[in-house]
Amino acid sequence: MKILFKLPIRQSLWIPKSPSGLVRNDNRHCVSQIVSHYESINRCEQELPKYFNFASDVLDKWSEMEKAGKRPASAAFWWINDEGDEVKWSFEELGFLSRKAANVFSDPCGLQRGDRVIVILPRIPEWWILNVACMRTGIVFIPGTSQLTAKDIFYRLQASKAKCIITNNVLAPTVDSVVSDCQFLKTKLIVSEDHRNGWLNFKELLKVASADHNCIKTKSQDPMLIYFTSGTTGPPKMAEHSHSSYGIGFTVSGRHWLNLTPSDIFWNTSDTGWVKAAWSSVFIPWSCGSCVFVHHMPQFEPTTIMNTLSRYPITTFCTAPTAYCMLVQHGLTSYKFMSLRHCVTGGEPLNPEVMEQWKSQTGLDIYEGYGQTETVTICANVKGMKIKPGSMGKASPPYDVQVVDDRGDILSRGEEGNIAIRIKPTRPFCLFSQYLDNPEKTASTEHGNFYITGDRGIMDEEGYFWFVGRSDDIIISSGYRIGPFEVESALIEHPAVTESAVVSSPDPIRGEVVKAFVVLAPAFVSHDPEKLALELQEHVKKVTAPYKYPRKVEFVQELPKTVAGKIQRNILRNKEWRRL
Repeated sequence: MKILFKLPIRQSLWIPKSPSGLVRNDNRHCVSQIVSHYESINRCEQELPKYFNFASDVLDKWSEMEKAGKRPASAAFWWINDEGDEVKWSFEELGFLSRKAANVFSDPCGLQRGDRVIVILPRIPEWWILNVACMRTGIVFIPGTSQLTAKDIFYRLQASKAKCIITNNVLAPTVDSVVSDCQFLKTKLIVSEDHRNGWLNFKELLKVASADHNCIKTKSQDPMLIYFTSGTTGPPKMAEHSHSSYGIGFTVSGRHWLNLTPSDIFWNTSDTGWVKAAWSSVFIPWSCGSCVFVHHMPQFEPTTIMNTLSRYPITTFCTAPTAYCMLVQHGLTSYKFMSLRHCVTGGEPLNPEVMEQWKSQTGLDIYEGYGQTETVTICANVKGMKIKPGSMGKASPPYDVQVVDDRGDILSRGEEGNIAIRIKPTRPFCLFSQYLDNPEKTASTEHGNFYITGDRGIMDEEGYFWFVGRSDDIIISSGYRIGPFEVESALIEHPAVTESAVVSSPDPIRGEVVKAFVVLAPAFVSHDPEKLALELQEHVKKVTAPYKYPRKVEFVQELPKTVAGKIQRNILRNKEWRRL
């Protein structure tokens, strides 16, 4: 096994934690100084500081604790892949590398505070270096999944006005095919051992960059992060987050939902392009001083997952409900997870039967949480709380979560309505700042004193929330949020398609999948429907990100519409879910 990124400073060594899994007594007070301060802000016991930067105020503090011997001598970051490569960094080493990367941004790239950078990389260590480097420089980080197509990338570059894009040699040709029309883009940075014409090489620049860098002093509400979210009636929106919304807003989640301490090793399987990676592979574990564990593998494969959980001392595990379903169907009884003590999930509802099977095969509960790209954790089942299978748990501080009607009036317990967060008289600091360049959409989420999540639910007499469904048309399949507009736009580009409507359809493995109802052009009505369906599926895979393609296709003569001519997706969706 070879070690990547050998550094001219102390190398981190893994030292097993004590059998109790607790921080040593002499560490508890110092650990509390970092975590408890920000937790008290979440609980509204202290005011939000005027200035905050996660890199300097959290990561560098853990580095100081580490050097003083006041944190367990475990890695802050532990990365492996299927080829046997391994990377381990302490918080000190993470700081060293991220300062060098910050100087790469400032000098060769010519980027300044407030500039926006799109980063499209798989689960490789550089993604984490670049993430922290953006914090240090005040540059706005915009993640993207590696499955984005040329059309997707072009839209994101234009909409965000990003001045730099960072990717690897796999996607670089795709970027080159569209950048000539991107007037805002100034710099292309490639993470590769090879050179490419017109691109700066990040690995080479990192080697020669100075590690002397002073972190930018950012205000708590300055923009830090932008995520593109899928839309139902238009192109993806840009949800903007501040330095404090994610940097401070996840402290309670880390301590209570994930039950993390500095002795823990936390493995979250999310792709770097998805918001759950920011939640569970950056801010939550590092807020608590825990180790972020990453296994870079081409695709989710149950045997690989279980072997990794068996081989490595992972204490906390997070994956999508769909993945838990695949694992329990594969069978877990022949594996021993000696270190695993806490399991969590989110992104879509967890089937109670899957929870029960996981418990019977591993002896461990699964603690479900609920949130959105626009929020931090809204509800969660936390350690020590009674788990009600199928429930999303109770409201998480600092949110006042209620179920309201369409006017924003609070409904009685047990009544179905809109899951909502109180934003008046004071907007919670951990809620997204805005949909960038879209004030109308931002305003549309506010009803009375509440931010409306767009999800329907029920709160029971004990304050537990139960998910009912989405009030919009977003499809969540295997944790991926898919907007029907993007799929419909791809379908209409095919000559066989006159009209289409895309909705969710139930699936025993993925929870739900994309289904397309298609009205054919006259010239294609007599074609073989099975062959044509396959052709349309392949077409969508080429036009947009492959995960968005319709796994089910049904040809119809017409689509249900309102008097105004709008397609009534809810009728089609209800038919699929047998809710007529």
